[in-house]
Amino acid sequence: MTENFIKAEDGVEIFYKDWGSGQPIVFHHGWPLSSDDWDAQMLYFLGKGYRVIAHDRRGHGRSTQVSDGHDIAHYAADFAELAKQLDLRDAIHIGHSTGGGEALAYAARHGAGRVAKLVMVGAVPPSMLKTEAYPGGLPMEVFDGLRAQLAANRAQFFFDLPSGPFYGFNRPDAKVSIGTIQNWWRQGMMGSAKAHYDGIKAFSESDFTEDLKKVEVPTLVMHGDDDQIVPIDSSARLAVKLLKNGTLKVYEGYSHGMLTTHADVINPDLLAFIKA
Repeated sequence: MTENFIKAEDGVEIFYKDWGSGQPIVFHHGWPLSSDDWDAQMLYFLGKGYRVIAHDRRGHGRSTQVSDGHDIAHYAADFAELAKQLDLRDAIHIGHSTGGGEALAYAARHGAGRVAKLVMVGAVPPSMLKTEAYPGGLPMEVFDGLRAQLAANRAQFFFDLPSGPFYGFNRPDAKVSIGTIQNWWRQGMMGSAKAHYDGIKAFSESDFTEDLKKVEVPTLVMHGDDDQIVPIDSSARLAVKLLKNGTLKVYEGYSHGMLTTHADVINPDLLAFIKA
């Protein structure tokens, strides 16, 4: 293990941040971002006396831009290797969007005895895709459209998404932050186009039903009811019903990017759940 990188089983180098001491809180970022998306949470919880850890998913941020393995199974296994090498135990795992699926999959498949609590924020489980099991999901055409935009002009696509629906900046009277948009774009463009293209399939077509049923630790599901990226009715409201020890907290009018736009509200709520 070199400083700030670990090697996954297939040799992929995973970048991570590890600050402070105390009970570990692990942050799993969304597509197509990086560990930098957790700045507001990492600084907050570091100041509260926790050890804060965040990594860049394979193909994202500073991690290896490998061609293969951009799926939930690899994402969870990559983090399991990081948890093993850092010997993380009694950890709180917080995942946003795709990272919520990753954190859930890790907890269900690899985290026995290591996970204390789980939080999923604006997360994709149980399934984003419209299927017989989940008729309220989004049609495949939506995700084909995302792939087409990414392949045609990733830089423009990665500007348009945060400028509009991701943070709710397309809503009337929204307080638009140019710095937030630019930071989203910066993080996205650091990663691999191949990882991001394949990642659309990972977050849209994965079925987390069995993972949700397996997790027994206290789990908080946080979701904005104006989430235009991961609609609440086909995600959080269904996911909490499958959890053995789940609680749903809905934020009226909040967007998919509420961790950034409303960190002043979300962070204390996270702290309250962690301390409970």
